[in-house]
Amino acid sequence: MLTRSFLVGLAVGLSAIPAVADEPLSAIDWLSNSVTAPAAPAVVALPEADIANSAAPETITVRPLGAPSIDAVGLLPASTTGLPPNLWGSSPTAELARLISAEHVDTLPAIQKLLYTLLLAELDPPIDSDGKNQLLLARLDKLLELGALEQAQALLERAGPTDPELFRRWFDVSLLTGHEDRACAAMRASPGIAPTFPARIFCLARGGDWNAAALTLETGKALGYLSDQEDALLLLFLDPEMADSEKPFVPPSRPSPLVFRMLEAIGEPLPTTSLPLAFAQADLRSTTGWKAQIEAAERLARRGAISANRLLGVYTQRLPAASGGIWERVDAVQEFDVAMLSGDPGAIAKTLPKAWAAMESAELEAPFAELYGERLSRLPLPAETAEMVFHIGLLSDSYELIAAARDQASGTDALLQAVAKGQIEGISARGATASAVIEAFSNPALSAPMEDALAQQKLGEALLRAIRLITDGARGDVSDVTEGLALLRRVGLEDTARRAALELLILERRG
Repeated sequence: MLTRSFLVGLAVGLSAIPAVADEPLSAIDWLSNSVTAPAAPAVVALPEADIANSAAPETITVRPLGAPSIDAVGLLPASTTGLPPNLWGSSPTAELARLISAEHVDTLPAIQKLLYTLLLAELDPPIDSDGKNQLLLARLDKLLELGALEQAQALLERAGPTDPELFRRWFDVSLLTGHEDRACAAMRASPGIAPTFPARIFCLARGGDWNAAALTLETGKALGYLSDQEDALLLLFLDPEMADSEKPFVPPSRPSPLVFRMLEAIGEPLPTTSLPLAFAQADLRSTTGWKAQIEAAERLARRGAISANRLLGVYTQRLPAASGGIWERVDAVQEFDVAMLSGDPGAIAKTLPKAWAAMESAELEAPFAELYGERLSRLPLPAETAEMVFHIGLLSDSYELIAAARDQASGTDALLQAVAKGQIEGISARGATASAVIEAFSNPALSAPMEDALAQQKLGEALLRAIRLITDGARGDVSDVTEGLALLRRVGLEDTARRAALELLILERRG
């Protein structure tokens, strides 16, 4: 066993290891300090002069002609999204990044889907893109906030995580998805990536080089590059016998993925329910208990980070061995799914109300409708389930066909049918939300700022603002909904506008 005093003596000879540079602030404050950022070049202050020494503008963006911009990287081509390649137009990169960072992740499913499209689309970079990856980093951080690790990882690998800030995110995504050995191998193979001491120690230990890991720990401590908390955790990770039993380790309230995985390795895993959503992905692994998998799958499905089929797969892994709480929801979904597989209208009608109520209580109506809405609409079910089946169908991809197939509806269903068909003429309804939707579909006027954004070729910026308007409107001020929906319709996103309007009326989301 190597002793601490011996290792500290060796640290003197290793003092040439580079210091950890200050990390730039990130919107995702739980990212690991896994790599050092390159030092900023020194700036020499010149004495002020009364005479200008250049007629050029104060700020100039320089990029080699024909050089690709990583801000343009995406997973969805224009042929898939239907968006114009020059969507970002003349909008400043900094403003686009700010708008993306400010978007709420708790929004209507259709608006959530539009946000995902904007985050993953392959588009021309903004006109002032300067190679600092500001827009790409904003898109990645929003995906991480949504818990969409698979999408973020694919986007990072398409871009090439060679830049320290990109690698930092790729490293953390790999930790949370159980690919830490691959991340450590990439770190060792990338001479341009300088790992911080905690990441270096973690990867040395994962590679089986425990002596080198212990030596690096002592070096980092001796040179002042490790905090007392980092030192205590790394000691526990390398060898519990080396830890100070009189000072038990207290995990941070906001752990990084690196801290999260080390705590898991020493047998002290943290529950993810109180952690940022991205950590829930770690609970989807088969090594996690079923209840934790279900809770994680529900949280992620609610934000569109995993598919409806994956949620169903977690629900139906086995029979619940308990009752009450989440198990009632699992039992309701399992009974209904068995009824759907049997094709028995009686069994379906009997189990549907309980399953739908369970999904409503968990705000998982959209995944449920995606799985069953179109199939339910084709079944000969009793009249007492007709309204429920109609609403579920309107939340599915087949909403327009389902609305067209129904006889003339009345009351609120008449408004829903009209919105789904895009034929709002002659429809009236009571309530602020219904009035806001009718206004958007009958008199789609835009405010002067929104008209100016379109005139100045700032379509992407206008869409981001519309997303915020609809989200805020669903939370209270429904007057915002009208302009948001009107903008979507003006620019040809009719399907998104109709689906968002239907969700507003059916789901009654209020944040």
